[in-house]
Amino acid sequence: MRHIMVLNAKGGCGKSTLATNIASYFANEGAVVALADYDPQRSSLDWLARRPDNRPEIAAVAAFEDGFRHAPRNADIMVVDAPARSHGKELVDLVKHAETIIVPVLPSTIDMQATTTFVEELKSVGKIRHKQAKIAIVANRVRDNTLIWGDLDEYLTKIRVPYVAALREAQNYVRAYTRGLGIFELPEYIAWPDWDEWEPLTAWLRSVRSQP
Repeated sequence: MRHIMVLNAKGGCGKSTLATNIASYFANEGAVVALADYDPQRSSLDWLARRPDNRPEIAAVAAFEDGFRHAPRNADIMVVDAPARSHGKELVDLVKHAETIIVPVLPSTIDMQATTTFVEELKSVGKIRHKQAKIAIVANRVRDNTLIWGDLDEYLTKIRVPYVAALREAQNYVRAYTRGLGIFELPEYIAWPDWDEWEPLTAWLRSVRSQP
């Protein structure tokens, strides 16, 4: 089973949005997918509870209660919505359960500063230092033609971690989340701009560059 973890110690950066959309993407590609939620607020599990029966099934794992104990053993991919404020031993323990790590970053000075510190801590974890897990950065909730988006783009280009995608702030994510859907399950005439923005990320996730 491959584990794809969406991880950032900074809260509110869109981890659940990325995790649910990654899970639905792979489920629609025919993979057997589980979605593990480490957050007691249950954002990812609440999304799954609203998921229509006619969509590809995704298994729910309440990781905040008992880890991966009840994860389905037949899953091809486990997408992990990691908790905020993960540092030290907790971070090391989380990374043990991942081969691929996505770090979402918002366009704000506070988020950029927090990410600098977090990425350095993440890169010091033994599993990553020994190249047993791969990291990538995603700019999240960006607004074109704003100064802070330009600052974020420049910052992520220089951070020395693969910077694989920039995703706009869009109501489509709200529409999809409230219906238990992923962005790829919305009608093409509504969601095609978001599909285009996701293509670099899904291509990276499908590639050997995203796996140890």
